[in-house]
Amino acid sequence: MLDVRRMQVLRAVVTSGSVTAAAANLGYTPSAVSQQVAALEKQAGMALLERVGRGVRPTAAGLLLTEHAAVISKNVAEAETALADLRAGRTGQLSIRYFATAGATLVAPALARLRVEHPGVRIDLKLIDPEDPLPEVKQGRADLAIVVHPRDRPSAGIRLVHLLDDPYRAVLPKGHPLTAKKVLDLTDLADDPWVGNEWPAGPCLESVLDACASAGFSPDFVVESEDYATAQGFIAAGLGVGLIPLMGLGNRHPGVVVRKVRGPEPMRAIYAAVRETSPARPALLGLIDALRDAATG
Repeated sequence: MLDVRRMQVLRAVVTSGSVTAAAANLGYTPSAVSQQVAALEKQAGMALLERVGRGVRPTAAGLLLTEHAAVISKNVAEAETALADLRAGRTGQLSIRYFATAGATLVAPALARLRVEHPGVRIDLKLIDPEDPLPEVKQGRADLAIVVHPRDRPSAGIRLVHLLDDPYRAVLPKGHPLTAKKVLDLTDLADDPWVGNEWPAGPCLESVLDACASAGFSPDFVVESEDYATAQGFIAAGLGVGLIPLMGLGNRHPGVVVRKVRGPEPMRAIYAAVRETSPARPALLGLIDALRDAATG
């Protein structure tokens, strides 16, 4: 196998016209340069240089290897530049997973800022409802995921960056007797039929059930839906009441009334999830900062 370093020494000899000049340019002794060329000739099985007066010129084989050495040098330089760009966050790709209600509130403004700060970074963005995105992050298929995660439940191999706590609101049909109150106790809803808004069940429903358990009851779900808009439609039709997180109430149905809840106030904790072993890439760190700012903005 040809030695790339020796090929570069040969190139220096050919471009400078002599062993002595190449040695001066490389910071080697002429003897060391001659030894490198001799070793390369042995690897090639052919003479690479021939003497011409006080200098040397390449043989056909020497010219061939010199041309390839130039290509290798160019490729290495391009690779170093590309690596530097990737290290500095000027290029590369970020794979992001998110759930629907985080899209407009968190992801959109964060990506708009990332595009300004790291315009060369490509974004692979996918909606993951109702799947659990943590395996995507753990297995390296995603660099970051926006997740709802219990505060007291660690996830092995994952670093969770808290973004915000999203409180739930009681959603009632217009004309419901409880709409007369500005703030409801959670127990006020205990005897009503409920409209669910997360199917299949996941961490958001878990937050609701835990809050109801703390208030001493279990909600009676008579209707199940998969999204907040559909749930509001069922509630507006008088099929029941429900709890919907504030981020899920961006587009309110005209037939519902929204009230704060206490005793306790249900809350879902929203995090950015990344692998603990993820390198500190500027674009990824910039995205996390942008998500934090979007959460507090």
